[in-house]
This record gives sequence, structure tokens and C-alpha cells, in this order.
Amino acid sequence: MIASLARAAWMVAGHWRWFVRVGVAVALLQLIAPAPPRAVLEPPQTVQTQDAQLCVHTRLMEEVDEWKIQRTLQIVREMGAPTIVEFFPWAYIEPGEDDYHWAAVDRIVRHAQNQGIRIIARLGLVPAWARPNEDERPTTLNELPVESFPDFAEFVARFAERYAGQIDHLIIWNEPNLSFEWGYRPVDPAAYIDLLRVVYEAAHRANPGVTILSAPLAPTLEPAGSPNGMSDLLYFEAMYEAGLADVSDAIAIHPYGFTSPPEAAPGFDALNFRRAELLHDIMLRYGDADKPVYITETGWNDHPRWASAVTPSLRIAYTLDALDYTQREWPWLQSLCLWVMRFPAPTNSYPDGFTLVTPDFQPKPIYDAVQAYARGWSPGGALWLSPPG
Repeated sequence: MIASLARAAWMVAGHWRWFVRVGVAVALLQLIAPAPPRAVLEPPQTVQTQDAQLCVHTRLMEEVDEWKIQRTLQIVREMGAPTIVEFFPWAYIEPGEDDYHWAAVDRIVRHAQNQGIRIIARLGLVPAWARPNEDERPTTLNELPVESFPDFAEFVARFAERYAGQIDHLIIWNEPNLSFEWGYRPVDPAAYIDLLRVVYEAAHRANPGVTILSAPLAPTLEPAGSPNGMSDLLYFEAMYEAGLADVSDAIAIHPYGFTSPPEAAPGFDALNFRRAELLHDIMLRYGDADKPVYITETGWNDHPRWASAVTPSLRIAYTLDALDYTQREWPWLQSLCLWVMRFPAPTNSYPDGFTLVTPDFQPKPIYDAVQAYARGWSPGGALWLSPPG
């Protein structure tokens, strides 16, 4: 019995010694194993396209892996879009007052330049330190009190100075005609212009070559006094009444197509692509005709369970028709930016129907169609320009 127990004890001890050795070996391998490879820059690339206005919105600030940023920008270039719009949240970059974290922006800029792609930056999203006291009442990341306007202006100025010559087009805020985008407060066009005025002056002091784009408005039929927001047409006119012409270098707009073809006639009560013409008419009435206009979000959705979606084939047809229509009819337009290239992860809801490429980098038919268009294929099916070499 004693001998048996001794043998058993020896065997247990032997197994434990084996497990310890394996554990030590694994730990050593983890210490000496190389880190996952960084995204190595290619030789400098150039976007080959027949549509210099083509642009796409990206979501690169949400990526953890650098190679995914690189791959996204590669497929943007391969599609033929020389420009992207990217959202750079203030709350991510300056989480604490005067505590700036630029690394995430730097790597996006590095890879965009390597691919030959221009960046239009959208700036917004308020850090906790710049919002009202949370102990008094709840706030949201879109609430910026008047006393924090100079703080946001300082952030924009630092951004403009740091990336001068690399990112010279800055969109200030997003869709402030929606209550959600204004911190769930009543929307206030005059207050937005007050913010834009402070930012405009600070940004131009920091980078005289900067182009400040006013916030694009959400296309909506909400009437004045609605708790949800205000019609983009009413809000846009109120912005001009408050002095928009003097505190912007360009205008950003969001004319989504919803379920209508791009040629559908515009109207005050119609949400469609040519609503952009009604916004431009307001610019003309206020003597701002020479100011450039950028579509920084647009497109159609092909999600099978969303009321405002269309079929995948109609999405392709409408998108290509819109690209063709703007080149023929809107000489005042600088860029047409499709929402959205891809999301870092599925939303498992209708926003997935806006993407051109899946999270695992599988191109959708809409991507292939836009790429063919950028290479010279017209919606009618013929080559209307020579494809790039």
C-alpha cells in the first residue's frame, strides 16, 4: 500500500512538473514571439479615376488594427475615389483638457497620403470635461454649452495647425438641425453660427490655408417648433440670416436619395437627391453663389427590412445615375461622397445596407459598379471616357 501511494505521488508530481515546464515554455514563447506585423507602407500610390468628384465616407477612427485602415484605403483607391470624409471625434483626441492624443489621426493621415487620397475631416463629439456637470443632469456627447465654444475652437485650431497641408478641409459639426445632434436640446441655427464664427476665426489664425465647411444638415421635413428638429431648408435659411456667408469657406450637404431616383423633382415636402438644388437656391438668394458645395454624405440603402430602402439593383442604378447627373447638371459641386465604404463590424440593422464593402472586406455589387464607373463606364453601358491605364 505504501509503495503504491508513493508511486502515485511520484506520478502526480511528474505530471505537475510537466505542466509547469509547458507553462514556462508558453510564457517564454509569448515573450520572444514577434508582435503582429505593422501595416508596412507601399510605394506611394496614385488614384486612377475618371471622376475627380468621387468620394466615400470611411469609419477608420473606430479601427483597432492598423492593417484594416491600410486595406480600407487601398480599396478606396482601387475603387477610384480620390477623397474620403472621416470623422475625428474631439472626445477621442482630447479626452482630458489639454491632453491630446494624436496617434490615431497620424496613422490615418500616413496611410491616406501613401494611397494618394485626400481627407476631408469632420470634427465634433464633446468630451466629458467640456460638457455640463453630469451631477446636475445627464448630458450627451453632442451637447456643447456656450461656455465651451472656445474650447472646441482651440481643438479645431490645433487640428488645423498640426495637419496643415495634409488635412485642409474641416467640417464643423454634423446635422445640428436634429435635436439628437444638438445634445437633445431645441435646435438653434443662430447658436450654431455663433459656434462656427468662433471656430472659423481660430482655425484661420492657426492655418490660413484651411477651408471651413459648415455643418451638413439632415434632410428632414420637421417643421419649426418640432422637438425632434427642423426642416433642413428652414434651418439653412436661418443660418444665412445669422451670418453663414461670412463664417464659412464652403458648404457641406447631405442629400440622400431614400426611395426616389436621382432625377426626381425637388420640392419643399419631398426628400430626395435633388433637394440639394433647393439648398443651392438659398445660397443664390443670399448672394453666396460662388461658394463651393460638397456632398459629404449621400446614397441609397438596399437593406431588405427598411422602409426607406430600395432593391440592390435599383441602388446601383440610382447611384450611377446620380454620379452622372451631378457631373452634367451641378457645376457648383466639388465632391460627391457616398455613405459608407464599410463598418468595422456589422450593425445587424439597416445601416449595413449603406455599405459598399462588408466588414471582412468583401466588395458588394455596388462597389464593383462604382469602380467600373470611375474607370469610364457610363450608366448606359458604354465607355464614355478612356479607362485609366
